[in-house]
Amino acid sequence: MKLMRVGAPGRERPVALLEDGSGADLGGVLDPQRPWTGEDLRAAAGAVAGGTLPRVDLAGLRVGPPLPRPVTVVCVGLNYRDHAAETGSPLPAEPILFLKSPATVVGPNDEVLVPRGSVKTDYEVELGVVVGRRARYLETAEEGLAHVAGYVVSHDVSEREFQLERGGQWDKGKNCETFNPMGPWFVTADEVPDPQALGLRLRVNGELRQDGTTADMVFGVGELVAYISRFLVLEPGDVVNTGTPAGVALGHPDPKPYLRAGDVVELEIDGLGRMRHPVGDAR
Repeated sequence: MKLMRVGAPGRERPVALLEDGSGADLGGVLDPQRPWTGEDLRAAAGAVAGGTLPRVDLAGLRVGPPLPRPVTVVCVGLNYRDHAAETGSPLPAEPILFLKSPATVVGPNDEVLVPRGSVKTDYEVELGVVVGRRARYLETAEEGLAHVAGYVVSHDVSEREFQLERGGQWDKGKNCETFNPMGPWFVTADEVPDPQALGLRLRVNGELRQDGTTADMVFGVGELVAYISRFLVLEPGDVVNTGTPAGVALGHPDPKPYLRAGDVVELEIDGLGRMRHPVGDAR
């Protein structure tokens, strides 16, 4: 099942994407603002299968983030072998974790804003993992996967000067407004039989910059969910951004192709859809 939320910011309503390209209105089944549990998703799947939900013509509608605002966005750094190599970093012995504010999350076609004073705004296509039930002190990767409700395309936008040259931890360069577009769909886990076999691609102004595969992850999806649960209780609706493959601007030779106002970024992951958003300046 592919779920979307459409409408004006803060007033999005949930719909299921149907095979004919229209939507089935789930506003009476799913809470448009509260995080969804596995039980909620089973109810939505049953309602869609019943075939009686009102249809929604999606043409011309804004597509918002596919999930009600997540409680927590947990990110994993240097989790692709080729990305670690391009940055000259050793492979981590344990996952590197940092957090993003839920307020960074915007829709798949919304504008990404270059922060005031920024000269090194960078792009990162990532597989976002959506938690479906409470995860606490999990022991195995199999347990971790059993707690996954589904997946999204996630864009971990980063400001490298803020992140690496301004002291402190990474959070400064990761939490600027609009720095985590997600979408266009939330795809339930049953439609992704192997999350470690997905291609990821990112283009800037039509130029392919990133072209990787989740098979290159240092730590796989189930392992990450289980690991994080030993330090942080994950709740339904939380999202784990699982890292990015090689090709980020930081890894290019000088002059590095950081994002500027007027650029257009396109991201896609096999089976999870495509995002396309313009880049502007923070006003």
